[in-house]
Amino acid sequence: MQELHDAPLAPLTTFRLGGPATRLLTATTDAEVVAAVREADASGTPLLVIGGGSNLVIGDKGFDGTALRIATKGFTLSGTSLELAAGEVWTDAVARTVGAGLAGIECLAGIPGSAGATPIQNVGAYGQEVSSTITEVVAYDRHTRETVTLPNAECSFSYRHSRFKAEPDRFVVLRVRFALEEAGGLSAPLAYPETARAMGVEQGERVAASAARETVLKLRAGKGMVLAPDDHDTWSAGSFFTNPILDEAAFQDFLARVHERLGPDVTPPAFPAEDGRTKTSAAWLIDRAGFTKGYGRGPARISTKHTLALTNRGEATTEDLLALAREVVAGVHAAFGVTLVNEPVTVGVSL
Repeated sequence: MQELHDAPLAPLTTFRLGGPATRLLTATTDAEVVAAVREADASGTPLLVIGGGSNLVIGDKGFDGTALRIATKGFTLSGTSLELAAGEVWTDAVARTVGAGLAGIECLAGIPGSAGATPIQNVGAYGQEVSSTITEVVAYDRHTRETVTLPNAECSFSYRHSRFKAEPDRFVVLRVRFALEEAGGLSAPLAYPETARAMGVEQGERVAASAARETVLKLRAGKGMVLAPDDHDTWSAGSFFTNPILDEAAFQDFLARVHERLGPDVTPPAFPAEDGRTKTSAAWLIDRAGFTKGYGRGPARISTKHTLALTNRGEATTEDLLALAREVVAGVHAAFGVTLVNEPVTVGVSL
């Protein structure tokens, strides 16, 4: 297991921000991951687990403790059953399943990060979420000090949330298992209107899984959501804020504010959510509150391609990024009474 001291963490994140870790370990096997976690817990050393670094905002002072980078490998496909080691590159795994003619995660193409992070956030995009295909998650339980296998029903999946996110200091994901679909090379029914429109079909239709994947990659690239080293619009964590989910009273107050600010004929995006609540669009809120594409006065700015992504233009610090995020949160709340919540995990800092 590789060990470095006073190790830079910024290169391990898609934001390319953050100070160093006191110690950085890179684990390439499940046994090394478990050993590193047990050592940190036994000594009382703070532990930061890093996968693909696509969902991390690390403070400029860095991390005073052990950072554990999970670089495990393992792609096992048996029929329609898929098992991924936590360190597998997610978008590569998607490409391989599509190449095998299987459906279920093709619209999650291009999402940066590692496979082990997908159940934590219940990663989703373009009408698919990993919770619909995950069967089990193998994780090290830091409370019981043993490796456990949690079936889907025990993962408490919901919109961009899970048991793993709710108990961040308990589980370290080692492997993720999926049940995909053999549909003769076709995709799952297209659930997202934008994808269906881009492919010239009706929502709910199936298309070639490979075509669905390519279409999603093009849509994401057009929004700066596919990593490219020379494109600062991709020096981000993707969507920085989750889409707000409002109860009936909050939604009615939101509607009133929209009509007061933008006029009685303006209808904001609204989608049914669980428990009778309503989901609206964070990107719409940000734009209509006056934070348009490219907004910002310093080295941290809103993406020129998508208002939901905050970006490092090359010379930003984490504090630059947080200042922009706080400005957006305050502005949206003042305009519409809705408080945006950050999607990335913050380390040593907060909004």
